[in-house]
Amino acid sequence: GMVMIFGEITTKGSIDFEKVVRDAIKAIGYDDVAKGLDYKTCAVLVAIEAQSPDIAQGVHEDGAGDQGIMFGYASDETEEAMPLSHLLASKIGKKLTDVRKDGTLGWVRPDGKTQVTVEYRNDNGAMVPVRVHTIVISTQHNPDVTQEKIIEDLKKAVIEPVVPALDAETIYHLNPSGRFIIGGPHGDAGLTGRKIIRGAHGGGAFSGKDPTKVDRSAAYAARWIAKSLVKAGLVRRCLIQVSYAIGVPYPLSVNVNSYGTSEKTESELVKIVNDNFDLRPGCIIRDLNLKRPIYQKTSAYGHFGREGPEFTWEEPKALAL
Repeated sequence: GMVMIFGEITTKGSIDFEKVVRDAIKAIGYDDVAKGLDYKTCAVLVAIEAQSPDIAQGVHEDGAGDQGIMFGYASDETEEAMPLSHLLASKIGKKLTDVRKDGTLGWVRPDGKTQVTVEYRNDNGAMVPVRVHTIVISTQHNPDVTQEKIIEDLKKAVIEPVVPALDAETIYHLNPSGRFIIGGPHGDAGLTGRKIIRGAHGGGAFSGKDPTKVDRSAAYAARWIAKSLVKAGLVRRCLIQVSYAIGVPYPLSVNVNSYGTSEKTESELVKIVNDNFDLRPGCIIRDLNLKRPIYQKTSAYGHFGREGPEFTWEEPKALAL
């Protein structure tokens, strides 16, 4: 029954943090303690402090706000240049929210997640979707609904309107644990915006970070580059990697992996990237117009493959070749 909000910011503005938190909880749908949290009665603890002057110094000189490695991916398998599996999982998640909020499925509660496995054919490095192999939905529910009703409703009201190519062999795992009444922060509390990707990928989460942190802005730029290369017909599929050091403006490395789908060498592709994109953090912020109140929409249903004026990194850049 408690939400803690803490971190470091530099601002001249006056913000009613408690109201922001309660409004967000209400918008999500946590309006009753039976759901795990009630925006009206929960405690809100605010511990916001000023940014470290040591970090601020590097940022104010147009350097990166932290070190790390960021990645951006695009594929021609969908119009959005996103993997079909990711796109469908995001759309199912949005539909799950819609049927809860419009009353279509009154038993659905706010906590839920989705996963889609797609069978692909490798076409000389490009990925071509063949069929939807498996769909997973786990959604919080009220105590009165049966597992049979959950499965029936999720298939008819959530999956079938969203997924275009289901067949008799598609596997469904719908609330596979069998019971999901206790959910939300009551069932699984934690710290948002700090989960990092270890091993092959470096850097942290996007949420909770302003665009001076390259964890966020450079990841957006990498996706912008990847989608621009795909839409320009230079590659059918590519992975962009950039890396930074705190206080250093230019990236330490820029790498393009075309998976063999380009007529150009990867060195030639890197030159095209460097000739068309200024990857200094301040320039990314300028070119993608990131100093706007645009980030609330990114907090659900993904940062990529989206439409709207907030998602400037989804607009491919016309490349000078």
